[in-house]
Amino acid sequence: MNLLRRMNLATAMSLAIALYLPVAPTAQAQTTASAKTEVATFGGGCFWCVEADFDKVPGVISTTSGYSGGKVPNPTYEQVSSKSTGHTEVVRIVFDPAKVSYAQLVEKYWRTIDPTVKDRQFCDAGSPYRTVIFAHDDKQLSIARASLAALEKSKPFKEPIVTPVEPAPAFYAAEDYHQDYYLKNPLRYKYYRTSCGRDARLKELWGEAR
Repeated sequence: MNLLRRMNLATAMSLAIALYLPVAPTAQAQTTASAKTEVATFGGGCFWCVEADFDKVPGVISTTSGYSGGKVPNPTYEQVSSKSTGHTEVVRIVFDPAKVSYAQLVEKYWRTIDPTVKDRQFCDAGSPYRTVIFAHDDKQLSIARASLAALEKSKPFKEPIVTPVEPAPAFYAAEDYHQDYYLKNPLRYKYYRTSCGRDARLKELWGEAR
């Protein structure tokens, strides 16, 4: 009995020690932690909708709504909405280039916007809602401009494309209540997106290609 008790005690102590010892990360965890990521930034009208569209793309790690291209540092939503700061509503996308390329994200982007109107997207009018690709380096600039040129040749609509490709300026994250709005407020988001006519216009422009 004493031997059995000692064995049970030893087992219990071993378990207790194991609970407090640091666990070495698995090879999979180490690979995930060290995986290379890249950033893309797109302006496509309401950033709630851009987030919702790109969160569905395999390889996209995170999306953050924010403001870029203006003259006021750390702007508020109210300031941007006044259309006096020069900022555009944008979404910054962190992605895994081993799963989705920047070129693929640009192709996806085109089919989530109406590139034929200036300073407006669907029911939202004004410079904060302009479409724009903000490239983060020369490679992205080259890819985005090549994609734009190819689209101008193959577009399924007659109107000219007015979406510019520009070097990425400073990015300021939007207020917390804007982040993941479509998840936090699904009914309000669905009503807004439907009543704004976003998907109806995209279908009109892109057909089944979107």
